[in-house]
Amino acid sequence: MQGFTPKIITTMREGYNPGLFKADAVAGLTVAIVALPLSMALAIASGASPDKGLITAVIAGFLISFLGGSRVQVGGPTGAFVVVVYNVIAQYGYDGLLLATFMAGLILIAAGAFKLGRLIKFIPHPVVTGFTAGIAVIIASSQVKDFLGLSLDNVPSEFLPKWQAYFSAISSVHMATLLAGGGAFFVIVALKRFAPRLPGFLIALVLASIMVALLKLPVDTIGTRFPDMPATMPMPSLPVFGWARMVELLPSAFTIAFLAGIEALLSAVVADGMIGTRHRSNQELIGQGIANLGSVAFGGLPATGAIARTATNIKAGAKTPVAGMMHALFILLFILFGSGLMAYVPMAALAAILFVVAWGMCEIDRFIALLRMPNSDRAVLLLTFGLTILVDLTVAIGVGVTLASLLFMARMSETVELENGNSADREGQSDGDDLDQRDDLPSGVEVFRISGPVFFGVAGELLDAMRKIGRTPRVIILRMRLVPMLDASGVTMIEEFIEQARVSGAKIILSGVQPQPRDMLRRIGLSEDEADVCFAADYAAALRNAERLTSSG
Repeated sequence: MQGFTPKIITTMREGYNPGLFKADAVAGLTVAIVALPLSMALAIASGASPDKGLITAVIAGFLISFLGGSRVQVGGPTGAFVVVVYNVIAQYGYDGLLLATFMAGLILIAAGAFKLGRLIKFIPHPVVTGFTAGIAVIIASSQVKDFLGLSLDNVPSEFLPKWQAYFSAISSVHMATLLAGGGAFFVIVALKRFAPRLPGFLIALVLASIMVALLKLPVDTIGTRFPDMPATMPMPSLPVFGWARMVELLPSAFTIAFLAGIEALLSAVVADGMIGTRHRSNQELIGQGIANLGSVAFGGLPATGAIARTATNIKAGAKTPVAGMMHALFILLFILFGSGLMAYVPMAALAAILFVVAWGMCEIDRFIALLRMPNSDRAVLLLTFGLTILVDLTVAIGVGVTLASLLFMARMSETVELENGNSADREGQSDGDDLDQRDDLPSGVEVFRISGPVFFGVAGELLDAMRKIGRTPRVIILRMRLVPMLDASGVTMIEEFIEQARVSGAKIILSGVQPQPRDMLRRIGLSEDEADVCFAADYAAALRNAERLTSSG
């Protein structure tokens, strides 16, 4: 059960002292300063009010650290959810988002319980990079109106119509709004360049708010956009359940769960690399699932581990999950005692923050590096990126993963070799046979050697090779020492091959079968007890069996 133990229990067993608490508290405060403006900005970009982002940072952020499988993971709302959350709210309302997030939490818990944590990490990097960069472009595009102060009543949700509307309204740029947004953007970029340790987001937000208040600039602020925003934590409640509604929201729930799992585990891997520890992937998924259930109970947004905030936590000196819990408590204190200050924050400054976040999400260096990869990887990257922007995130992920899988199988099929002619023997030291496999082959015996994993992409080649022989041998040796894996289609191919040999009156000798293929063959009832099928430990034993069978025949 070690794999299902929250990391906080492990760290407490190791011994917790005032020195560790001080380090965690300082790191928690540092992360809270970063997460405060970011949580509000991401909530607004998602189509919700800024208090929803803060609630998510408090509830989900606390539970992710308290119940997760990573030592220094920090959770909350992230940019990966913006597109999905915005679309769910637009299509099903905020109550629909709460139900979809609740279902996603249950999916994450089930995924962790069934030990699927390792499987999620096998999503191809071109797919992850493609949809992450696509989300970044959509986030940046959604902030143009607030950054420039354009006079647009209704901004289309689709990417191309959105930009057409922006260009048609470009003459309505509001200079005071552009000044506030541009000033905030300049401060963030300058601090990142010359003083990266300072909380650039918060400093830019404070300076922009002071500038707007002192100069009395007529710009849109959080107070004017959300005049009825509550200044306290809400009472917990559950979403309204309904079978038809749940079925309708199931695709969105799976998308939220998928994104939460991917980003949480990627963040945990990054953290492991920075501090030299190992996270517990399945417990991390369970913690993420419970955190999303908790966020829903208080009306919050979907949440997951945040790579940038986790890295900030580590650099600030975090030692245990207490740091992430403290970050949530510090944000809670702001909600209870300082939320009135949010009314003065210009929307353009939040847009500037999201521009910087979007640029970081793009991972432009990795994107360019993948463009230098083979055509197959480049195609997956660009297709996923394009579909994310122009169609839908769910479609992009589905198509990207499917295409990547098909291309991978095509590449794998090219590595599988089927030999029955003259060729060097690569089994070598295992069989003690460095000569041509057909040397001294007894009369009436045919030999085939398969090299590589046999799955449905290559399963038909052995049958085709047998048909091309043009004659039926009395004994067929099938060398399988270089076959590490058989899938269901590969097993079916072997079974059909044996059945064709039986019909032709030939006997089969399977040589050097590895454990996984042997287990798969047993599952279809094929064992050493078969009358016309036998197993040999190596090729030399197979030749001896072949000689015995041909001489006795």
